[in-house]
Amino acid sequence: MAAESAKRLVSEGHARSEAMETSTTLPLQEREQPRWTWSLNLAGFGATIGAAVPIGYCTGVVNSPAVHMRAWCQQTLKARYDWELTDGALELLWSAVVSIFLVGGAVGSVTGAAIANKFGRRGSFYICGVLLLLGSIFFYICRPLNSVELLLLGRLLVGLAGGLITACMPMYHSELAALSQRSKLAPLCPMGLTVGVVISQICSLQSVLGTAQHWHVALAICGIFVVVCYAPFKWYPESPKWLYIVKGRKQQAAQQLQLLRGYAADSEALQAELNEMEQEAKVESEPATFLQVLRNPQLRLPLIIVCAYLGGQQLSGINAIFYYSVSIFRKAGLSAQASEWANLGAGCLNLATSLLGPMLMERVNRRPLMSFSTFFCAVFLFLFAMLLEFIDAFSWFAIGCVACIFLYIFVFQFGLGPLPFFIGAELFEVAPRSAAMSLGSVVYWMCNLFIGMAFPTLQNAWGALVFLPFSINCLLLFLLTRRYLPETRGRDPSEVAPLVADGFKSKRSRQ
Repeated sequence: MAAESAKRLVSEGHARSEAMETSTTLPLQEREQPRWTWSLNLAGFGATIGAAVPIGYCTGVVNSPAVHMRAWCQQTLKARYDWELTDGALELLWSAVVSIFLVGGAVGSVTGAAIANKFGRRGSFYICGVLLLLGSIFFYICRPLNSVELLLLGRLLVGLAGGLITACMPMYHSELAALSQRSKLAPLCPMGLTVGVVISQICSLQSVLGTAQHWHVALAICGIFVVVCYAPFKWYPESPKWLYIVKGRKQQAAQQLQLLRGYAADSEALQAELNEMEQEAKVESEPATFLQVLRNPQLRLPLIIVCAYLGGQQLSGINAIFYYSVSIFRKAGLSAQASEWANLGAGCLNLATSLLGPMLMERVNRRPLMSFSTFFCAVFLFLFAMLLEFIDAFSWFAIGCVACIFLYIFVFQFGLGPLPFFIGAELFEVAPRSAAMSLGSVVYWMCNLFIGMAFPTLQNAWGALVFLPFSINCLLLFLLTRRYLPETRGRDPSEVAPLVADGFKSKRSRQ
């Protein structure tokens, strides 16, 4: 049954592509060009600042004030329940505070497909805002109310929002943008996460809000971004493709396209896009479920690519590098305060490089960017592990470790940082897209959880050699990219899908 369905989809896909070519009265290059309207800009930057930035913020904000938060948890449980926590019990509680955010991310990812299909891409964004705002409120009141439970609940809620964001926002941006605009919008979600992490590093400094009296304020600041960017929510557009293909609301889809593109009602370019969606709707009237995506051999390779990229990004060592960087800076001879600022400098480099994302994605093909990024990440991680293992052999090895950290962060943002988040939107058509990206998001959060829980133990057991598996992971991603990733820049998913429809026997296109 699955094989027959796959063959039918392939043949219908080719027929749809031919129909699209004949459905327009003007060649693509001669059509009226879409404009960067206020509606598209609001959806692109507003959603990023209001949702992706707070998720990145919540990811990094607990690192610096951790010592104060642990002490507060211990004192609060002693005062309220007369529980005297041992060191092991306190460590377990703190692991729960950190990891429940990642568990929430995995659960949110699982529900992402159903929410995106039922309530729409815009509706998913709204639900994320509600979860983030509730989480921010709980963060702010947990310390005055002496409630560890509210802290845990807040972390769970923002984690759920994080899972929805990574599953739905790249899809939302991809479906709002015209083909010529997609490369600029695609990197906004990972860029927002990076911006949020850097802002959290600043706000949680001991000299800012990372103190014993103000850490709860530092956690709650993410709510400011939510309130500001969700205030004009009624003006955020809905995905025209979701309206037309999934819900069959053709008139609303046409109205949204006019707002997003700046087309006139009688524009030939507008009619051409509607004709293309009509052809797609004939094949993809119902969204695919998780099981349908998993069982369809035509979708197996793109699904593997999406899951490998999102999971592989977390297994590339980026979070572990930031976890370990302060101690490396200390070994290089920096003071405790200087090491903290150097760690912030590494985060700022990560942000500065990520800001190049829209320009790079617009001008450079996906395959060379990902190949360059994964290969040199593997190289710098290997050198970092070796230099760190023998750091006492030569005095300059410590400086070499610092250099490897900064070089790794620099090349990471060329491809491995931004591309995994949106490659699914360019490989999958509308029907299987939400399920495939939700599955990839689940893998992302599960690998994130694994690193958060296992890295300290592995580090104690293996020492500096713990970074060698990260290097091997990056090398495997490089080989996967070189062999199986088709070029997606400037192509509609209907053109890309046949290139990976034959699984590992697919003949990918380099062009």
